[in-house]
Amino acid sequence: MNVPWLAAGVALALAAATPTHAERLIVSVSNHRVTVTPNYAGEELVLFGSVERDAQAPTTRTSYDLVVTVMGPRADMVTRRKERRFGIWINTDSRQFLKVPGYLALFANRPFEAIASPEVQRRQQLGLNNVLLTQRVGPDYADVVPNDAFRSAFVRLQSQHGLYREDTSAVTFLTPTLFRTGIPLPAAVPIGTYEVEIKLFADGALVTKTETAFEIVKIGFEQFVAGAARQYGLVYGVVTTLMALMTGWMASIVFKRD
Repeated sequence: MNVPWLAAGVALALAAATPTHAERLIVSVSNHRVTVTPNYAGEELVLFGSVERDAQAPTTRTSYDLVVTVMGPRADMVTRRKERRFGIWINTDSRQFLKVPGYLALFANRPFEAIASPEVQRRQQLGLNNVLLTQRVGPDYADVVPNDAFRSAFVRLQSQHGLYREDTSAVTFLTPTLFRTGIPLPAAVPIGTYEVEIKLFADGALVTKTETAFEIVKIGFEQFVAGAARQYGLVYGVVTTLMALMTGWMASIVFKRD
């Protein structure tokens, strides 16, 4: 057996099976490290980039579509249903969401239904209704239909705090191949690493995609408190309890009535 020829044949077969992209995305964000201080009130990053085409790119393509998905650090969250009984509001049911993004934003240059078919939208998770949000449903783990009461309530509450958002006019093509979009970060933005996925579409199909990232960190006294709570949980709890008791004792002395 001629091993070199066999190796060459395998390499050619793998090269033929590996899809090649006639376009590629070059992207960057205006700030890869956002610092949160005590007076932080939110800010907006800018994502900008370009579509680079090679000789293999179809000459019939005159325009592109772009979808940007920003996901913040993941965590388990709970949505509770409250009902009024006997004159008071009580929790009657709840649903746990597992490892869902603390921040989720989807931006595009036009409506998702104009970019791709419903099947492609579901497969590529275009739009809040198509992003997978895994829940604990009894003994099972699954995503549910978009109009599920708990899922709808969870997305609505996150949207009210500016943590979940969808804007199909946020991406602007400055030229046929140059684009930009803003990434608004509210004051209540979670601390951690943020993943940014950029997908390029043409004629309803995904052409190529790329990723970048940025992080949000606390500095100063807030960083010290967060680090102490994380590394020395027991000591932190004891100290905060003593501080609360001391504050209450001092308040009782100041406002003591004769």
